Amino acid sequence: MAASDSGPEGAEHVEIVEVGPRDGLQNEARTLPVEDRIELIDRAVAAGVRRIEAVSFVNPRRVPQMAGAEEVMAGVTRAPGVSHIGLVLNRRGLDRAVAARVSEVNVAVPATDGFCVRNQGCTVEEMLGTLADIDAALEGTGIPLSVTVSTAFGCPFDGEVAPERVVEVVRRIADTGAVEIALADTIGVGVPRQVTALVAAVGEVAGGRALRCHFHNTRNTGYANALAAVDAGVRVLDSSLGGFGGCPFAPAATGNIATEDLLYALHRSGLHTGVSLSGAAALGGWMGERLGKQPPAYLGRAGAFPA
Repeated sequence: MAASDSGPEGAEHVEIVEVGPRDGLQNEARTLPVEDRIELIDRAVAAGVRRIEAVSFVNPRRVPQMAGAEEVMAGVTRAPGVSHIGLVLNRRGLDRAVAARVSEVNVAVPATDGFCVRNQGCTVEEMLGTLADIDAALEGTGIPLSVTVSTAFGCPFDGEVAPERVVEVVRRIADTGAVEIALADTIGVGVPRQVTALVAAVGEVAGGRALRCHFHNTRNTGYANALAAVDAGVRVLDSSLGGFGGCPFAPAATGNIATEDLLYALHRSGLHTGVSLSGAAALGGWMGERLGKQPPAYLGRAGAFPA
């Protein structure tokens, strides 16, 4: 197989969901203007990203970095085969997302009440009820639903999360029309063996739905966890250009695994992503310039190998 900037041609494919425009920016002190966010999204697509979490339809008073979601969606370039994802947490957010013509809706359902109450103002049981309402409202729209299980590997408020708890939440999600379920290590506490075991456990109750994983590198285990997920059969991974990210409601949580660093690990492991490594590294640096800080990613500093 011939090597390329987007992974070996003809190799097994791993899909990258770029979350930089949402998760990457929502915890930054500097708020990027709508124009920069549109440019970031369009340039990520030009680099080969085909699914991108573009916006979040949350209360801008709580997360000012995500204000202007409608303006962002109105300004992005729409291209065949590209999915612009909108995060929603309630019915009002869903109505905004549908009106803004998102390609896909993602709903976050925490595995713990401690995080759910602080992040979303309700219990997990109440959030599952909201999810059912969102699922019903999406019927007939043609907009696919994906669901992310937050704090699946550990919670900043409730501590350890029993795998049985995550399995039960996934079982409830499987009662909806969701086409994909993601396991999120919101605060970066997971380790590879935990990933392997949890992916296997939820796979038994996910009803054949695609599984996706979302890792933060808070304790320097994010990339090992991503590779463990791939070894366990996961073929969709979230990442953030430059390694920026974090949650305003998760104390001490640091950035997502960096897209460019993840691409390097996947490509060197013989996997194809379709996303340009050099393009992603350049975009990570571009984000750093606009945010006024050094990107946490290493690829932009060390460079690819071979050069």
